Amino acid sequence: MDFTFTEEQQAAAEAAKGVFAGVAPDAVPSPALTPGAVADACDRALWARLADADLLSLLLDSRYGGAGLDAIALCLVLRESARVLARVPLLESSGAAAAVQAFGGEEAKSALLPRAGRGELVLTVAAHGRTGHDPAELAVTARQDGAAWVLDGVQTAVPWAYDADVTVVPAHTATGRTVLALVPRGHEGAVLAEQFSTSGERLGELRLESARLAARDVIDADGAWEWLRDLLATGTCALALGLGERVLRMTGEYTSEREQFGFPIATFQAVAVQAADRYIDLRAMEATLWQAAWRIASGAPGALPPAGDVAVAKIWAAEGVRRVVQTAQHLHGGFGADVDYPLHRYHAWAKYLELSLGPAAAHEEALGDLLAAHPLA
Repeated sequence: MDFTFTEEQQAAAEAAKGVFAGVAPDAVPSPALTPGAVADACDRALWARLADADLLSLLLDSRYGGAGLDAIALCLVLRESARVLARVPLLESSGAAAAVQAFGGEEAKSALLPRAGRGELVLTVAAHGRTGHDPAELAVTARQDGAAWVLDGVQTAVPWAYDADVTVVPAHTATGRTVLALVPRGHEGAVLAEQFSTSGERLGELRLESARLAARDVIDADGAWEWLRDLLATGTCALALGLGERVLRMTGEYTSEREQFGFPIATFQAVAVQAADRYIDLRAMEATLWQAAWRIASGAPGALPPAGDVAVAKIWAAEGVRRVVQTAQHLHGGFGADVDYPLHRYHAWAKYLELSLGPAAAHEEALGDLLAAHPLA
């Protein structure tokens, strides 16, 4: 395999660097000092700039105003966004739009995709289930009632729920199939309750009580949820990589300037070894990320389904980003906990990314199940 990025993918990454160049990671109140959400909404000004740069339509076909790129391009952009802790639903909205494009009906595509690509419509995904530990598709039931679908259940920790115009909700039917319901904000039978992430962002608990949706608003194609779930997990790995790379750079800059006994502490063997270990973590996170993104983008066959590569990437991302921020806090000393310095924000975001869509242990279990079902020759 060749992980060399195409010119189009590199152009997307360069455009993202330009858009995110002016974003300050401490532009909102500190989550350590704020009892509720750090802000009422996502960064709408940044969202508009992303739309102007055509970065919200990366995965959409040209007939919907998109660039027709793939998961690798999206991950390159997400990597840049995490370096500045960009407060936008880029992963969720892009992933949901891509799922509608790949599996949805023509009516849903025409209604949602052009507006989503222009940033006029925000999408999100309820992917954490009832507790955050159980499969998301089991938290909501879906049954047909004539030409309509009726949904009941609870999805917790829905990201950007109060910003999104439409939430994609996985739900299971009586026959065990999974469908994706496109639930508009404020829809009858859909109620939101506030929750807050470790990073201080406003999440939503979505309660569905006999919520009725027209058939056009439900995607019942086989494999739609599995594909979207893998894309979201891979995008989360890209966010973890970008965050970890920025934190390690911050650590390198600090230890090169901080002196003890007349020498920069970066020259001390104990400091250098710890930083080197975290660099190895980041390179492993990067290699496994691009492997997973390539499997999703190319559809290439492998010894395991793409979910296997995604599980490996998420294992490394969850464990790696935790180790990177913990080492950074240690090497910064008390300065790392200073709320006037942004490292504590990166630590809070890293914890959210570590647990988002399942911690390492959950993906180790999933990988074990895949290996048992697909013995390697």
